[in-house]
Amino acid sequence: RHVADFQLSIASIIENSSGDCLAQDLHLQAQQLAERLKCDSVVSAISTGPGTVNFTINRELLAKTVLQQVWQDGSEYGVKSELFSTVPRQKAVVEFSSPNIAKKFHIGHLRSTIVGNFIANLKVALGHEVVRINYLGDWGMQFGLLGVGFQSFGNKEKLKSSPLQHLFEVYVQVNKAAEDENTKKLAKDFFRKLEERDEQALSIWKQFRDLSIEEYIRIYKRLGVHFDEYSGESFYQEKAQEVLKMLEDKGLLQKTIKGTGIVDLSEKKDLSTVSTVMRSDGTSLYITRQFLIICFRDLAAAIDRMNKHSWDTMIYVTDKSQSNHFQHLFQILKLMGYGWAERCQHVSFGLVQGMKTRRGEVVFLEDVLNEVRSRMLQNMTSTKTTRETQDPVETAEKVGLAALIIQDFRGLLSSDYQFSWERALQSRGDTGVFLQYTHARLHSLEQMHGNAELTDVNVSCLQEPDAISVLQHLLRYDEVLYRSSQDLQPKHIVSYLLTLSHLAAVAHKTLPVKGSAPAVAQARLCLFHAARSVLANGMKLLGITPVTQM
Repeated sequence: RHVADFQLSIASIIENSSGDCLAQDLHLQAQQLAERLKCDSVVSAISTGPGTVNFTINRELLAKTVLQQVWQDGSEYGVKSELFSTVPRQKAVVEFSSPNIAKKFHIGHLRSTIVGNFIANLKVALGHEVVRINYLGDWGMQFGLLGVGFQSFGNKEKLKSSPLQHLFEVYVQVNKAAEDENTKKLAKDFFRKLEERDEQALSIWKQFRDLSIEEYIRIYKRLGVHFDEYSGESFYQEKAQEVLKMLEDKGLLQKTIKGTGIVDLSEKKDLSTVSTVMRSDGTSLYITRQFLIICFRDLAAAIDRMNKHSWDTMIYVTDKSQSNHFQHLFQILKLMGYGWAERCQHVSFGLVQGMKTRRGEVVFLEDVLNEVRSRMLQNMTSTKTTRETQDPVETAEKVGLAALIIQDFRGLLSSDYQFSWERALQSRGDTGVFLQYTHARLHSLEQMHGNAELTDVNVSCLQEPDAISVLQHLLRYDEVLYRSSQDLQPKHIVSYLLTLSHLAAVAHKTLPVKGSAPAVAQARLCLFHAARSVLANGMKLLGITPVTQM
């Protein structure tokens, strides 16, 4: 089986090549061009396919160049490619995760967390400066209820030991009690005190917020995720009023007969597209993202971040139900005269159905992490091929997370999908477990035979088809990174790494290191080292920590 390394499509270089150019004409032109080209020290063979000219690189040069490049560039392999030479280094703000304090950390927040982390990792790898922001739901009527509820149902010890769980419990209990008019009134009073900056109310709120963030940091660490800034809706109370004034001053805020504040977004200014920004009683809406409602806080946050970070691009990572919200947000910013609104981007993702833990519905992120760890640990202990690992619990967590991430990233982000623990945790097939297994296997090969040295590699020992397939695939890594950097979709990298793992698994079988002549063993070891190095780089970009034993 011979596969060429590069392919030139004749249609792409013919002027006026329209769809009516006949296939046989293209094939004839490909043959004519191929006849005029000559092989040299780089190109060892030229052939034609249907409308293409195919080039095969001198096999020894291919092996030498790829291995040298992977070796030299290490974790920057692919990123240093000339594909990126014209891409300007920029500053990006990425807002992701953004859970609501005292409410469920639903599966949408988990998707936002891993997708946002991937985008930030990719940008950093490509040399951009990135600010990771977690915009918490840390304000609103829920804190009126929590303030009142904590006095009746709260426990200071529980608040300190497991704040997220305890605040959620209090919130559930006080919501039941809120059917009573008196509780409703007390909650409104407490929230009004917060808005009026009452010291006692604020100190209770601040304690809820601070303890929750401490807990979030600990849990995000398990996911391998960190933030540069924990922002939140509470930050933009006063600034929201300034935005309101700006909209009024620019004549953008109109009132309906009912007294609701709207911004006209229609091109003809005939109110065919409007965005509601203010209730008739004058209070700014606590954002209900299901409707076409823009909250001043989001406008204020965008303006504030520009002033603070002077970013080149700002990316919001949320589920696709909020697409209208962000479309309107960017349009209003543009109407306000902020040209940089063009450089704001909403990366949306679909819904995940069917993710449940053994205990039932997912309420906290930690539930998911514990579940994936325990299921993976169970799989590892019941598998005969599993070796004794130094820290099985830690390994199970890293492998389990890889399984979650790969299942999530395999398709287009905007697609909805049905989650399945069984499918995610399979050790064979296109799963995160398979990637981890391949990495661990290649790592133990290096441990067993000593580290490869590139200096004395005889590349003529790497001419077998299975070796060439791995080398050709390694050569393509930069193109895959480039595609993902263009559309911010992780699926290109995922499918590349899965193919790399399959190719490496085949080569591992057919090209043994043990028992081969020293020169052959050394060359093969170098090939497997290069494959493992690129596999690890790609996994880290996706937010996966590669394991070295399994």
